[in-house]
Amino acid sequence: MRRPFLLAVGVALLLLGTGVSLAASLRVAPTIIDLVAPDAAATLNLRNDDARPIDVQIRLFRWRQTGLQEQHEPTTDVVASPPATRLGPKEDYVIRVVRVSTRPVVGEESYRVVIDELPDPSQRKAGTVRFVLRHVIPVFFRASNAAAADVSWTVQPAAGGFVLRAQNNGARRLKIFDLRLTDSGGRIVARRDGLVGYVLGRSTMEWTISAAGAGARSGAVSIVAQSEDGPINAAATVQGR
Repeated sequence: MRRPFLLAVGVALLLLGTGVSLAASLRVAPTIIDLVAPDAAATLNLRNDDARPIDVQIRLFRWRQTGLQEQHEPTTDVVASPPATRLGPKEDYVIRVVRVSTRPVVGEESYRVVIDELPDPSQRKAGTVRFVLRHVIPVFFRASNAAAADVSWTVQPAAGGFVLRAQNNGARRLKIFDLRLTDSGGRIVARRDGLVGYVLGRSTMEWTISAAGAGARSGAVSIVAQSEDGPINAAATVQGR
C-alpha cells in the first residue's frame, strides 16, 4: 500500500476556505526510535503548547521500499498505547511504542509512527484554510548482529540535475543528508541540503539531485554526504539514460 503522505514530518491540510491559519501546538520527542533486540519498547513524549485542549491520534505502519517507492502497510506487530488521547492545555503525555510480535527480529525492521493533531470543529472559521501538524517518526527494531548498510551507488543525468540511486545490500538502513556530487576537478555539480532520504536494508531507492553549476555531466563523480553513522564518501561514474 503506497502512502505518499507519510514522507517525513509534514502538515495535514484541511480545506475550509481561502484564508490561512496555523495550529502548531503539538510537539513530539524523540524524533527517531532505534532499538536493538531484546529491547522491544520505547516512549514518545507529547507536549501541547496550546492554551486549549487538543485531540491526538497515533498510528503505526510497517515501512518498506519496493520498486523505488515508499510503502506503508497497516501492522499489528507494533502498537502504540494509547492509540488516541486528549492533551490538556500545556500538558505533557507519554505514549508507549511496543513491538508485540513474538517472532525474533531478523536484520532490521522498519516502521513509522504517525501522530496527528486532530482538527477541532469549534475552531473552524469561514473563509480560512487550517493547517494541522503531523509528526512522522521512524521506528527501527534490529538484531544485535544485523549487518551494517552496504550501499552501491549509480548516478545518471536527468533534466535539471542527476538521479542518484542507492542499492543497500546490508541489513541496516542508511540515512542520507547534506549531499554533494563533485566532478573529477572537485567542482560541485549537484547538491541537496538537509535530508535526502533513507534507503532501508535490502532495498533500493533513488532521488533527483538538482544541478549546482556547470560542472561535468559525464565521467567520474564523488558522492559526499552525511549519515547517522558519519560521513559518506563514495565514487561513481555518470551513466547514460
